[in-house]
Amino acid sequence: MAHFVILGAGECGARAAFALREKGFDGEITLVGAEPLHPYERPPLSKAGSADAGDPKFIAALEKYAENGIRLRTGLEAKAFDTASKSVTLSDGTTLFYDRLLLATGAAARSFPGAPEGSSHIRSLRTHHDAAALRVAMKPGKHIAIIGGGFIGLELAATARLLGAEVTVVEGLERVLKRGVPEEIADLLTERHRAEGVDIRCGVSIAALTEEGGKALIRLSGGEVIEADLALVGIGARPNVEIAEKAGLTIENGIAVDTYLQTSASDVFAAGDCCSFPLSIYGGRRVRLESWRNAQEQGTLAAANMLGLNEAVSSVPWFWSDQYDMTLQIAGLAEGAVTHQRRDLGAGAFILFHLDADGRLIAASGIGPGNTVARDIRLAEMLIAARAHPDPAALAASNVKLKSLLAA
Repeated sequence: MAHFVILGAGECGARAAFALREKGFDGEITLVGAEPLHPYERPPLSKAGSADAGDPKFIAALEKYAENGIRLRTGLEAKAFDTASKSVTLSDGTTLFYDRLLLATGAAARSFPGAPEGSSHIRSLRTHHDAAALRVAMKPGKHIAIIGGGFIGLELAATARLLGAEVTVVEGLERVLKRGVPEEIADLLTERHRAEGVDIRCGVSIAALTEEGGKALIRLSGGEVIEADLALVGIGARPNVEIAEKAGLTIENGIAVDTYLQTSASDVFAAGDCCSFPLSIYGGRRVRLESWRNAQEQGTLAAANMLGLNEAVSSVPWFWSDQYDMTLQIAGLAEGAVTHQRRDLGAGAFILFHLDADGRLIAASGIGPGNTVARDIRLAEMLIAARAHPDPAALAASNVKLKSLLAA
């Protein structure tokens, strides 16, 4: 009987395991995860929902794994795998033999250079355990300092303010969300955070991050010291590639896979945050995406290709972020855009449509209260997938339905 092993029990690995059963695989499935909890959703960890105590939002009830014949092994790390013997060695000394292997090892938070390790006052956010520790400091009378003005940092800043903590955000670049978010939207979010009482400092560098007297101390290059009850390091993530590198797989900004998510080793696939892949709608450019939907979609796609269905990556990248009552959504990749058109949707909501030099729509970025931009971003996503060259004036005109551009 064939045995498929999945390393990484996050969104991607769990989705792949269930998708194998949905697609008719009747062999053995073993899903291995380093955390003691069974697979759960990670996006809520940084959003307002992280204020809630108790269990995380599980992807599926524990009994569902047994019902689907998925052997779930949590609290174990994969130490190595060998492509010749097709075996995986786990941290408890167990050896698993596989017919197909999926690496869904995700990514790890980047640590701040020189910061003390294991400090309870200097933390990052990647797991439910991390979120629970952060909740302790997110209360009135506490001061949270966030290093990094990216999605995680700003979502946590909003959550901390909603819970009554004082918040300072320190960003080394000249503005927040510099990578991947248009300045117009970043400025709007900066204004909103400042209106909510967040102290945002951009264009400042940090000389040292230390702990002293039960406080985190952030020493800026100019000499100022920011003292906080907790410093949250949110300076990005690095793909977990160590086990793949050790096995001799090709690494290129993550575990390099082809358009079918196959690695440089036969019978070994990779998906989700840990891998980079060529995206045909952007001319085969190799990208690595850290997003919930990409992890979901690639988990399902990897399952199909482990079964030999040869389904290529074709989806348009999509991201979202909730901050206060505002939702930001981005479809596509704006790198390479030379111009954009703005469409106002009312209630303070708007979308920016990004066009390349040939007039092709390659990305759309929208922001507004609640779900005001969701429908139009979804239509923009379909236009991007269709490689459309819409009339720029029609994109900007709020009285022209995007659906009509898609039909054209």
